[in-house]
Amino acid sequence: MAENLLITFSHRYANGPGVLVNDLQLPAKGGGVTVLFGASGSGKTTLLRVLAGLLQPESGQIVMGDEVWFDSTTGMNLPPQKRQLGFVAQDYALFPHLTVQENIGYGMHKQPVLEREKAIQAALQWLGIEALRHRRPSEISGGQQQRVALARAVARRPKLLLLDEPLSALDAPTRRHLRSELHALLAGTGIPAIVVTHDPSEALALADRLVLMDQGRPVQIGRPADVFNHPNTVESATILGVDAVIDGMVLSQQGALTTVQAGAIELTAVSEELLPRDTPVAICIRAEDVTLTQPGFPRGSARNKLTGTVTHLSNEGGLIRVELDCGFLLKAILTRPSCEELDLQLGSMIEAHIKAPNVHLIPRLTP
Repeated sequence: MAENLLITFSHRYANGPGVLVNDLQLPAKGGGVTVLFGASGSGKTTLLRVLAGLLQPESGQIVMGDEVWFDSTTGMNLPPQKRQLGFVAQDYALFPHLTVQENIGYGMHKQPVLEREKAIQAALQWLGIEALRHRRPSEISGGQQQRVALARAVARRPKLLLLDEPLSALDAPTRRHLRSELHALLAGTGIPAIVVTHDPSEALALADRLVLMDQGRPVQIGRPADVFNHPNTVESATILGVDAVIDGMVLSQQGALTTVQAGAIELTAVSEELLPRDTPVAICIRAEDVTLTQPGFPRGSARNKLTGTVTHLSNEGGLIRVELDCGFLLKAILTRPSCEELDLQLGSMIEAHIKAPNVHLIPRLTP
């Protein structure tokens, strides 16, 4: 029996961009969370709607295990109610006039009464919301509403869970609190889940597998840490929020250690890819991988030590983003106490330390 969800389709909006997905394979058994991540307009919501049967693409084929959901060549297009899906919308779409238990049981009217009541009770117990069973959505918090929506999606034991920006309707503190909790809840279902988000923190917290979407296409797939730390194109690096992308040239390579020239500066990176001398590269460095010290401070194990001038300081809640001119623009993230300890001000001279594994190289294609 096939164990994958196989997705191939193309769809173009009138006077808008097209979405093209070729041979995307996602697990159809054993649980796990796949996150579709990308900027607005990247195609991730279109992909989710096509899987849900809410949007019929122009061409392609979608196969879930041994069951064909869509095939443009035969005219097959299984309606949403027959795909055995659980769907959690952005706003949770709870019925305001129904109680929590009535919302969870909605759509289960064809099941025998005892079987339906057993499923509702199991969902209430699983999510710890038994005390809320007689309340209406307006009488519970946003986080509790999310649990009810998830319980409703899971109660019928679907083959696949689809979640569209499931945390976007919550305030920021609640959103942060529920990220790891939601992953645990989804993992506990044993049902494969596909989640759409444009928030990198949510993507990292929720995903077992990340699909990076750009301009209507999946451009990189892998473990979330691998995708975020090793983008395969400059465009992907930009989408993934890499803070510094610098033009460079390979000088030499000894094993995985690669020396590159960035303007007048030499940097050491780790690259498993063979990069001949004079290969043009994009040098990617994340702000969180940059350590700042006063000049002359021992550099420890970091191979890269750069002297720079502070050109900008911006407040990001409890953190301070520091921009440096090191011959190229470099950024770092510090806590407020660390910033005060270093006495950072505009024009301050500072040293930036970066470990070689945190310098990621992307070969640039030459014409």
